[in-house]
Amino acid sequence: MNSPRIAILGGGITGLSAAYYLLREAREQGFTPQLTLLEADRRLGGKIDTERTDGFVMEKGPDSFLERKPSAKQLVVDLGLEKELVRNQTGQAYILHRGRLTPIPEGAVMGIPTRLSPFVTTRLFSPAAKLRAAADLILPRGNYDDDVSVGHFFRRRLGDEVVDHLIEPLLSGIYAGNIDHLSLQATFPQFAAIEEKYRSLILGMKRTRSPQANGGKPQGAFLTLKNGLQSLVDALDNALPPGSMRTGIRVKEVKKEANGYHLLTDYSETIAADIVIVTLPQPEVDLLFPRYDFLKAHHSSPATSVANVILAYNAEDARLEMDGTGFVVPRREPTTITACTWTHQKWPHTTPAGKALIRCYVGRSGDEAIVDESDETIVGTVRQDINQIMGITDKPLFTRVTRWKKAMPQYTPGHAEWVAQVRAGSREHLPGIFWAGASYSGVGIPDCIDQGKHAAHDALAFLQR
Repeated sequence: MNSPRIAILGGGITGLSAAYYLLREAREQGFTPQLTLLEADRRLGGKIDTERTDGFVMEKGPDSFLERKPSAKQLVVDLGLEKELVRNQTGQAYILHRGRLTPIPEGAVMGIPTRLSPFVTTRLFSPAAKLRAAADLILPRGNYDDDVSVGHFFRRRLGDEVVDHLIEPLLSGIYAGNIDHLSLQATFPQFAAIEEKYRSLILGMKRTRSPQANGGKPQGAFLTLKNGLQSLVDALDNALPPGSMRTGIRVKEVKKEANGYHLLTDYSETIAADIVIVTLPQPEVDLLFPRYDFLKAHHSSPATSVANVILAYNAEDARLEMDGTGFVVPRREPTTITACTWTHQKWPHTTPAGKALIRCYVGRSGDEAIVDESDETIVGTVRQDINQIMGITDKPLFTRVTRWKKAMPQYTPGHAEWVAQVRAGSREHLPGIFWAGASYSGVGIPDCIDQGKHAAHDALAFLQR
């Protein structure tokens, strides 16, 4: 086989994973392609960005990944970093309810009750709401001819109050979205499958819980690396051929040619490729491929902007009255922050002795204006919220504000059908173009790694054909 020219657009975790697994699989097949990865930013890693200062390990983007989705842990193992893995500490998680931190009921799985006593005794819901949620035990299966929203699904099964007070803040935070506008099939299809199999969501979740969850010692569900997730990016960079990763180069357009594709860059350079793996956000795709209507998003909901706010303290200045790992905030609460992690308790390795590290989040679908404010305004607003909620009044040692503009794609109903349309249209009109990344089939680190790995495999299969 001649050495094919393969371009990967985007140097986030999706593009880096695609490059790593493409080269590995190609070498197993006996050839080495000419690989070029192009990243517009000056750094690799996308939303993964770790700062290490004075013994603090601070994540400006995601801080961990789910172990039950195996691709991220497998990549860590493949890169020889398994000794660096750290599991989160478990502890009580809270919901902000009427201005006070209220424990999430024991046995609630993603907000779905699986134990009777904690649900009956919690202050989160009125007696009428508890009775309404119990109706799930007798309600028939839903009949959904079309994709529905996450909110529609859960409101039908458990009622509005349980959704608004518990399920919404737990689920919407993953996408910084509004669950009444998020596609069930594209975000949480497992719940539809449980309803289909067991009819009752409560009974189904109870039967599918792990033995550990039903009484064993709790174990953290998340993993990270001792020196931060940036270690994963650095290891991928080091594992790839020198010179194959090109940063600070933005592709302006991808043109289809008789013998492949031409990538036009903002430096008036043209890069030829036989295959292109695109891992960029969907709005950028519209600019790269302006002539292909099937690529355009099926909805008008723009990606959401969010900001991550880190506050470091001396431990005595940030004493918490409760033990735990943090809390989430329902939309109905009159605060700006949407969630808060007590990082020094959830990830003790990130914080030097005698210090405390708190991470707050602001911005969500329909409520993003704060993200455009100055650092001083954002920090001041966050400090006001944590003062009211946790009674922390002292000035932090230092703060960090990281904005992620239009970084959280919103999977509205019909999203899965749109992704299928993009892939089918590409096979017909853009053969050799492959799509992966948070705009398509999942926003978490494991989801993005999976997509990069699958795109690499599909690209090599295309070459073989």
